[in-house]
Amino acid sequence: MFIRSERLFLRPGWPEDWQELLSRIADESVVRNLAKAPWPYTADDARWFASQPQDARLPHFFVTLPTSAAPAELIGCVGLGEVDGEVELGYWFARPHWNKGYATEAARAVLRLAKVLGHRKLVAGHFIDNPASGAVLRKVGFVPTGRVRQRYSLARGYETQSIEHRIDLGRSSDCDGGDDGGTPVPAMRAA
Repeated sequence: MFIRSERLFLRPGWPEDWQELLSRIADESVVRNLAKAPWPYTADDARWFASQPQDARLPHFFVTLPTSAAPAELIGCVGLGEVDGEVELGYWFARPHWNKGYATEAARAVLRLAKVLGHRKLVAGHFIDNPASGAVLRKVGFVPTGRVRQRYSLARGYETQSIEHRIDLGRSSDCDGGDDGGTPVPAMRAA
């Protein structure tokens, strides 16, 4: 499965991506904001993640910047996962690509796909000391639930406060969108 947004190309990871993945995520300021990534992030961790199969209902994508040069530069990751029986949106971006709107654009593309896949509600959270991620979630339509919970961070090695968010996508739809009363998600193009 592939997604093309205005500036980004989202694609599955392949085992041969491990070195580029490692070069982008091996930054403590990135990894400490993730619940499931270890620190230090090693070559074995990158090899494992890059070789993970796709789940048709919970896909994850490497986010790349398409250019005329091949291959396209990997700048982050976005996808759906499961936490406590609910579908969760997660993402990370390499530090040189922060504050450029890429996380917002990639999250919107995955939300659109989530709706097509039949997901009606998603959850997301961010550690309390990462307000930038909360801003991204609000931009794409997530609403804070008012719940702050303890969530374990593998990189930090301890539980820390996570601010929880939800989004109601409404009923499932096709790729063309339509008014169904759910949160509007900007259109995307299939690649």
